[in-house]
Amino acid sequence: MNEIKESLRNIEQTYKVFQQQQFTFIAALEHSRENAHDKIKPISSIGQVQTYTDHYCNNTTDRRILLMFLSICADLSRLCQRLEALHSGNATTNALLDRCKTLVSHSNDLSAVRAKYPHDVVNHLSCDEARNHYGGVVSLIPVVLDCMKEWVAHSEKLPRHMMQSVSSRRAAVYQQPELPNLNVGPRRGMPPFVAEAAAQTTLSLTEKAARRRERRGEAKLAAMGGLGRAIRKFLDGPWKPPGKSAL
Repeated sequence: MNEIKESLRNIEQTYKVFQQQQFTFIAALEHSRENAHDKIKPISSIGQVQTYTDHYCNNTTDRRILLMFLSICADLSRLCQRLEALHSGNATTNALLDRCKTLVSHSNDLSAVRAKYPHDVVNHLSCDEARNHYGGVVSLIPVVLDCMKEWVAHSEKLPRHMMQSVSSRRAAVYQQPELPNLNVGPRRGMPPFVAEAAAQTTLSLTEKAARRRERRGEAKLAAMGGLGRAIRKFLDGPWKPPGKSAL
């Protein structure tokens, strides 16, 4: 969790630098829209900014600020993947994570996204820009950052055993001795909730196999009569170091 917090702080620091250049960012989008003859539609997705950067940006300053925006969005997307791998979460954290993943999707429509107080990015736009063109794209990063910080706050309240990473629990399953059937374990490409269910099934089967071995051992000792009782008494007695008489 500390690494997650550190990554989140680093992205926030980069965003603060970007935020100071919001007017440059808006100007770059405006120039690209003019070059694309696309002055009517609002900036509605990360993919649209990517297209402008790749095909309609012919100014070094404009390209630099657009690439900075795309880089922050990419960092947020990667952080979403790390959050998902950290723990299986609960309904609250999963809902927050799903919202973050949706927001940073390249095709997601940002038109209705608006950052609210204490963020003032929308206030720096003119009324027309805020309402019709750039309100969503300038709101995206602060909204996602707030959502991720809320995810961290809720995650820290989860029980300790839930904070173990999904991948660590999966590895623990495969390290169990004498697994009844490794094929029931989680497979690569499974969704996290399916992998978790498979892991729990594997652990349950392992425990059942251990109980069956213990019952078979008890049955063998019982069948041996007096000798079996003597062996059980010896096994249940106090441990003695090697080389000492066990009697």
